[in-house]
Amino acid sequence: MDVVHLTRELVKIKSENPPGNTQEVIHYIKGFLDSLGVRTEVIRNRGGRDNLISAHLNHHLLLCGHVDVVPAMADGWRHPPFSAEIEEGYLYGRGSTDMKGGCAALLSSYKRLLDMGKEPDADFLFVCDEETSGTYGIRCVLSKDLLRPCDVLIAEPCPELNPNIGEKGLCRINLHFRGEPGHGSLYPTRGVSAVMEAYNTLDYLRTVHCHEYHVGGEVDAIIEQSSAVLRDILAVDEAKHVLRRVMFNPGRIEGGEKANIVAQHCDLQLDIRVPWGCSIPDLIADIARHSPGATVEEVSISDPSMTSPDCRLVEVTCKEISRVYGSPAQPIVQWAASDARYLRTEGFRVVEYGPGEITSLHAVNERVSIESLAKVTSVFEGIIRGFTAGGD
Repeated sequence: MDVVHLTRELVKIKSENPPGNTQEVIHYIKGFLDSLGVRTEVIRNRGGRDNLISAHLNHHLLLCGHVDVVPAMADGWRHPPFSAEIEEGYLYGRGSTDMKGGCAALLSSYKRLLDMGKEPDADFLFVCDEETSGTYGIRCVLSKDLLRPCDVLIAEPCPELNPNIGEKGLCRINLHFRGEPGHGSLYPTRGVSAVMEAYNTLDYLRTVHCHEYHVGGEVDAIIEQSSAVLRDILAVDEAKHVLRRVMFNPGRIEGGEKANIVAQHCDLQLDIRVPWGCSIPDLIADIARHSPGATVEEVSISDPSMTSPDCRLVEVTCKEISRVYGSPAQPIVQWAASDARYLRTEGFRVVEYGPGEITSLHAVNERVSIESLAKVTSVFEGIIRGFTAGGD
């Protein structure tokens, strides 16, 4: 079974999150690994949120992927989102890039080494809810003390020459504003609008966003390099600022009681991405100071994280990418968040690299090229071989 066929099979299995039921796709992967003689165990959670882990862990190299995908409605797709159709060198479907193509490449590379008579020194971990909070996936696995710090390869999509070794911080907070109600005809002379208080907080965050953070040294050089890659991917010059600035998104705002009443309540859900050099506690305190009358609820907090570019995993990954693509590979850090942050916090060395089109991630017509599936499988094969006794 080649990587393209395996990717198609995985994409056809619905595992949208929410609701997060991954039983069927985990059962499929378990069957595949069973056929290779790889013993695995299923870690079950309510709602069918299943994870899969190697039964006997060697703790040298952990091959990791998430099998949940973001929801997809059929509107606007060239092909139904779970049909896994192939057209003009691309495999279309929800999860093809994020990240069932990457999962298939991990599995295929492992099988190819077995077929060559090698005994790969690597373990597997497939988790169920990277697209939400990681509560039932990577955080559940870590809480069970099943792993100890090791090298981890996560098959998240990346630019072909740029493995990801770090990510910005994440700060998700909810603000609950309370105003002083009154007749709408007298506002703003009388009353305090909770809706307008929320607006004032967002206005303050616009000023926060304008500040750029620089930390110096090797980290700063990698950020500079990564910013150039992001600018090229998005084809927008402003993208060069993303890694150095606080990015914020008011994902949900709900408030007010009636058009002619000064709003007494307003709730604001904020997703904030935090650059290196910015203190998250200080940032939250500043937001609170500029949000009088509001209570702040911390939902999810993670500091920026980075794996050392000098560690063996990064060096081996870059070497194999260069071998396959014939051009120098350069590690970067990314602008979003992933399961890697939880692993790095616990002392794991993590690199993310996988096939896919970044611009189609979570989008209508998500797709992965057949060429990238084949090349990344070859990269993974080389990485695993590099961590296996006897090497080449």
